[in-house]
Amino acid sequence: MPIRKFKPTSPGRRNSSGFTFEEITKKKPEKALLLRKRRTSGRSHGRISVRRRGGGHKRHIRIVDFKRDKLGVPGRVAAIEYDPNRSARLALIFYADGEKRYILAPDGLGVDAQIMAGPDAPIAVGNAIPLSLIPTGTPIHCVEMQPGRGGQLGRSAGAAIRLMARDQGYALLRMPSGEMRQVLETCLATIGTVGNSEHSQIKLGKAGRNRHRGKRPKVRGSAMNPVDHPHGGGEGKAPVGMPGPKTPWGKPALGFRTRRNKSTSKYIVRRRGQGRR
Repeated sequence: MPIRKFKPTSPGRRNSSGFTFEEITKKKPEKALLLRKRRTSGRSHGRISVRRRGGGHKRHIRIVDFKRDKLGVPGRVAAIEYDPNRSARLALIFYADGEKRYILAPDGLGVDAQIMAGPDAPIAVGNAIPLSLIPTGTPIHCVEMQPGRGGQLGRSAGAAIRLMARDQGYALLRMPSGEMRQVLETCLATIGTVGNSEHSQIKLGKAGRNRHRGKRPKVRGSAMNPVDHPHGGGEGKAPVGMPGPKTPWGKPALGFRTRRNKSTSKYIVRRRGQGRR
């Protein structure tokens, strides 16, 4: 999908770019597949629990079918739509039994294409098939971590997981981050790469486009007072003053491992960026 570069009519437009939206074939979403999204602005019981959130444009939640539980029922791609809540595009599916659902639109899936989910589905882009029936080396996305739970891995724009091998009921997957992980081969995965791969190349150009997304300004800890942040205080540009950076609450930051669920570490063959468990 081409990227549109704006003319430098103002300082904010000089280095900004956006999408041409050529692949979008339907502007208004299906009302039956929408949910109201209540904005909390990062607050819980009136107190800020997540900083730097607030404002932004109004949105509706699109109900996306991550489980792909209509096994054996053929469907037709009716439209490709925009979703403000994610980086990927959505494909509106009209199934043969009359039901309508949204799925993540993979790269190469166009209008009027036929899709299907289940063990009888052919190896084609957009079809959801158990990992035990997918050839090794195939790019996949929206992979389940547990059978029937729905796709959880590889859902962002341009994401592609590679099926490397199968052994003793498990499939070995290479994640986009480089991590090697084992998943039960009875889990479903969708063939293809998630579309809108140029999402990471967009340049916002000005702070206002982040405000439209609900992201508020971020103040550096070193610019604060000592009472507000461990990095604060000092004359001029003072260093952190400790072996490593910390969060405002004194916890280690920037590189500190925060993984807590150690029970699933046995399924990780290689950690991302390291060559070790």
